[in-house]
Amino acid sequence: MKPGGSRGKSCAAAGPEVLGMPLNSVLPDRGFFIPWRDGRGRLSPLRIAALAAMLLPMLWPIWDWLHDELGDLEEITDFTGRWALRFLLISLAVTPMGRVLEWPRLFQLRRMLGLGALGWVGLHVALYVVDQDGMLGKIVEEISRRFYLTIGFVAVLGLLVLALTSTDGWVRYLGRGWKRLHRIVFPLAVLAVLHAMIQAKSNASEPLVMAGLLLWLVVWRLLPKPLALGVWLLAWAALLVGFATAGLEYLWYANATKLPAARIFMANFNLDLAPRPALAVMLIALILPALLMVQRLAGRRHPA
Repeated sequence: MKPGGSRGKSCAAAGPEVLGMPLNSVLPDRGFFIPWRDGRGRLSPLRIAALAAMLLPMLWPIWDWLHDELGDLEEITDFTGRWALRFLLISLAVTPMGRVLEWPRLFQLRRMLGLGALGWVGLHVALYVVDQDGMLGKIVEEISRRFYLTIGFVAVLGLLVLALTSTDGWVRYLGRGWKRLHRIVFPLAVLAVLHAMIQAKSNASEPLVMAGLLLWLVVWRLLPKPLALGVWLLAWAALLVGFATAGLEYLWYANATKLPAARIFMANFNLDLAPRPALAVMLIALILPALLMVQRLAGRRHPA
């Protein structure tokens, strides 16, 4: 075919390529760059609210800094790590909430919340690097020597891969493989929770709550679809996962610490010591069936 023929025109129309893909399919879609707009470019109150919620925790360290009450660098690093894990689990909770409540607009927040969680992860890692005086050799040695840092680093790399492949172009390019790839978010979340638990050592209450909620998210996805949308089964699942969280707490303190694991386990059933991790997981997991019951009683459904 002669230069400038139909083939040349079609290639020119397609534009430059990266790894065999058109550049416009590799670059993120508009929603990636403008998180407060929906897929049609319109302002989305739902996205604006989610974006504000992801930025809101930054007010705490800023307030402490303005009042000369800011903790040391290690404390701030832990703060960012906790919020990174919280937003990661919230992003995973979007699917069950959207399906159970029949609120498809909620799905548009999945990518946004996932990228927001990665943003908090990036801040967490950056503060750790600063805490190590930016010494690359020391950082590599610490990551290779300390198990909780090793699994945390693996989780960060995995989340970065998921973020880079979260665009519409990558969805089209990978096809069915995209969903298989992004299912690794669950083992990555397990690594992140374990990282937090090891770092917390003898005070692992919040990481155990995160572990219980992650277990609930996995259990929900294993339920048959019709059953996963029922009020009573969701309520029973919340109770069972709460008891499972108490078991995880016992196993953690029995094997990873020298604290009395049996007494800590029984503390979950003492309301004077509430809220312990098991009760906290139950209450949080019961929010979804409670919302579903209210929605059905009101006879309302969210618009598609």
